[in-house]
Amino acid sequence: MLGFDEAAAKVTAPGQVFETAEALIDGASYRVFVNAPPTLRDLFGALRAHGRRPFLVYGHERWSFAKVAARVDALAAALASLGVGKGERVAIAMRNLPEWVVAFGAALCAGAVAVPLNAWWTGEELGSVLADCGATVLVADQERVARTRAVLGATAVRATVAARWGRSAVPQGVQLLEDLTREPPPAAATPSLSPDDDALLLYTSGTSGPPKGVLSTHRAVLQALLAFGCAAAIAEERRPGADEGGARVFILVVPLFHATGCIPVLLACTAMGYKLVMMRKWDPEAALALIERERVTNFVGVPTQTLDLMASPRLGDFDVSSLRSVGGGGAPTPPSLVRQVAARIASGQPAAGYGLTETNAYGPTISGDDYLARPASTGRTVPIMDVEVRDPAGRALPPGQRGEIWFRGPNLMRCYWNRPEETAATLVGGWLRTGDAGHLDAEGYLYVDDRLKDLVVRGGENVSCAEVEAAIHEHPAVREVAVLGLSHERLGEEVAAVVRLHPGASLDPDELRSFLSARLAAYKIPSRVAMVTDELPRGATGKVRKDALRGRFDA
Repeated sequence: MLGFDEAAAKVTAPGQVFETAEALIDGASYRVFVNAPPTLRDLFGALRAHGRRPFLVYGHERWSFAKVAARVDALAAALASLGVGKGERVAIAMRNLPEWVVAFGAALCAGAVAVPLNAWWTGEELGSVLADCGATVLVADQERVARTRAVLGATAVRATVAARWGRSAVPQGVQLLEDLTREPPPAAATPSLSPDDDALLLYTSGTSGPPKGVLSTHRAVLQALLAFGCAAAIAEERRPGADEGGARVFILVVPLFHATGCIPVLLACTAMGYKLVMMRKWDPEAALALIERERVTNFVGVPTQTLDLMASPRLGDFDVSSLRSVGGGGAPTPPSLVRQVAARIASGQPAAGYGLTETNAYGPTISGDDYLARPASTGRTVPIMDVEVRDPAGRALPPGQRGEIWFRGPNLMRCYWNRPEETAATLVGGWLRTGDAGHLDAEGYLYVDDRLKDLVVRGGENVSCAEVEAAIHEHPAVREVAVLGLSHERLGEEVAAVVRLHPGASLDPDELRSFLSARLAAYKIPSRVAMVTDELPRGATGKVRKDALRGRFDA
């Protein structure tokens, strides 16, 4: 079997699909994929080449590449007629639907910046982010249109486009996506785009409060996309004789508003002409049925979803022999789960990756025999990305020593939206500080040991402890609170809160959850709550010692 470095050199050599070369970006030299499309508009333009082949499968609906391309073209022209100019933000708030893909492609083709919004957010949360990003157009499904009507007045949104509208009356000022894409308006002038123009604004939970926008260029997103393809090509080179005939089919089990669902799943299928089987919501038995029916080859989810598949009592009832890759990222994967996948799905290689929204989901990846030999590792990166583990002074550490993980590559975000201080603290000398602790082994494989950020990763969703603490503090009975993550067999972590009440005040956990339901998305609301009367433990700096609070939940 070829070694990793030998396989990487072969795959990225001159004349190969993933050929790399040095390029200057903002005055700094980076190794890049030379065959990347210039912009995401070019990527979506290639949809037409696949004609009537099936692209999106949603329930009993089948959308061909040609149908999606026509809808994208029509909505892009409609956005231009609505006054959307180059660099303006178009927000998308809906469940995983074919129309989500149309809205995303249309925004990019119109020269706008696409802003996917978390479909689980409350109206208040959606309104806050719409105001933050300055979106001028909102494309949403009926549920999200209703959820945002009361908050749009405090935003820059001047037009709302609704998808999948039911039989109820359409509110004043709302246009139907179906009407806008039935017949395209007269073609408008198309703004010129370059690789370094802004393309994607994804919101991620920050450690200090509400979500913050991660802004990336066309180049960054496309370099990340090709990095995933390159990693797969390297893995194939290292598995001689593996039967990889036939087309790839992906199943979408994670939200499109996540970097993972958007880039290595949706955009990979867009670029390569693969079929994408969309799930409205996660259900392991429904996923197994779709894998059998559509002959799915690639399952990319969070560990919780892979665990659900392995734990399903009906796993043996379905033919899953089409699967070639089973894995994903978003949270640590238990080593035992890696072995379960290899044992129970003979055709499917276990796989995992470690990426961030700030890296456009790409980072070290690992699969197959490599993963079985190193089930605690997140793998290695392809040649466009550098990885270092550094001490608090920013000095690179040798293999085996633990420190903060730093990344460098052309796939990194450009900045945090309107947050120059946080950008400067995270992007240092062209390197991205991840806020995660880990170490490298002698062969360059990365191991993520701990999080330095104050986040809970619940089933792949980042939850800011500070944001939940701030919402709990709004209750008049609460004197102080600490939110932390507790280990959970299925979700990886669950959100827990230790709440100290004011003297004489009363509040029970269910009352607190009811109070929070109007302020926070359901996944952020603590499932474990401990009410206390004594002062929370603090260290010498005055910060609450959350490690000392975990004992409150031992029982």
